[in-house]
Amino acid sequence: MKITIWHGYLLGGTGSNVYTRQIARKLSQLGHDVTILCQEPHPEQFDVGDARVVRWKVEGDLPVFVLDEYEDLQPRLLQEMGPVDREAFVRDAASAVAQLPCDFLITNHVLLGAPVGAASGLPFATVVHGSELEYSMRGNPELCDWARATLGQASAVIAVSGDVARRLEEVVGSGPYASRVHIAAPGVDTDELVPEDREVALESLIEQCALDGPNPDRRDERRPDEGNDHRLRSFLDGDDPTVVYVGKVSREKGVPLLLEAMGSVDARCVIVGFGPMRAQLEREATDRVLFTGPLEHRHLAHLWPLADVSVTPSIFPEAFGMVAAEAAATGSIPLVANQTGLAEVALRLEERYPPGLRELASFISTDGADLRRKIQALIRLPLTERLLLKAAARAAAVECWSLDSVASELLAIIEQARRQGLA
Repeated sequence: MKITIWHGYLLGGTGSNVYTRQIARKLSQLGHDVTILCQEPHPEQFDVGDARVVRWKVEGDLPVFVLDEYEDLQPRLLQEMGPVDREAFVRDAASAVAQLPCDFLITNHVLLGAPVGAASGLPFATVVHGSELEYSMRGNPELCDWARATLGQASAVIAVSGDVARRLEEVVGSGPYASRVHIAAPGVDTDELVPEDREVALESLIEQCALDGPNPDRRDERRPDEGNDHRLRSFLDGDDPTVVYVGKVSREKGVPLLLEAMGSVDARCVIVGFGPMRAQLEREATDRVLFTGPLEHRHLAHLWPLADVSVTPSIFPEAFGMVAAEAAATGSIPLVANQTGLAEVALRLEERYPPGLRELASFISTDGADLRRKIQALIRLPLTERLLLKAAARAAAVECWSLDSVASELLAIIEQARRQGLA
């Protein structure tokens, strides 16, 4: 099957970017002819298997949900764009899709994925990632009406979690699309992300950091800090308990909550990522906290196995909890805020944990005291119980979130749509 994946953004970083490149790689490995239509200026840096990457030209501003820096594009909040600019963007995007051979189109995000899919005239599925709902669409009747109308033309609507499916109807309202909503979690590369012995993991992490180019004075916040190889070797020396956070360094992601909780925990903490609060939090942090800037999966595949606990403390509604699932694949024990999509990750973990340890999969959202208690409980577990949780976390990742299972679900949804005459 010739499959085009339309994605308005990049292939690196978080969320839908990672989803796009991973699902494209897996679909191509399964023998499908896959093309990614996106805005990635350096596709050679990413493994997309046999998929092609095509960059289409954006004539005006790039509609986004959160303002961020792009190499050669001018971002603009979707909710601040008028109908004329939005529709021009959709026409250009649909025209780019039309230049490609395609049997089925997959578009990312309700907006502007559903309008692009509808304008293409092709059978299409729209993947709902959740960020569009919360950052741009909630409380905006005009955008929600547009979304409802264009989703109605989709062959399938794919929510990345049950919580996202619920919020989709809450934000957009009911409509014909509702009968075609399916739930399929984002995938985790459980072949790349595997448990490693501590010594092997540390040496591999240092080797990957040594490959990073110069970044003097952290001029490029999207790249790893210069000198991480030396800093991490020194910081991770010895057997002290280690807590790792991976994500945007911002208030809504719960980083201040985590650092406050860590204040009275006898453990070291590695903060991976970039964001608006990094400078402030780094100034306020103790020497038991190390900030690295963003790291890629080639780094994280070795950092996560070094983490006794991997915390996802977000206070903002999360679509899924990709970093928690990825950490689980390496055998690092996830601890997530018990809310929205993160709660679904916690549930899968709890199903595999021994009964007496199930409460250690999550903490009460926004409750720093409970977060502190759970971190302390995890790092104080006897080795035998810790190994049980590590094995259970890995099993959850393989059974629930592997790319093989996710790709199979996605293809089954497409085939179901075809059988029902919608594609």
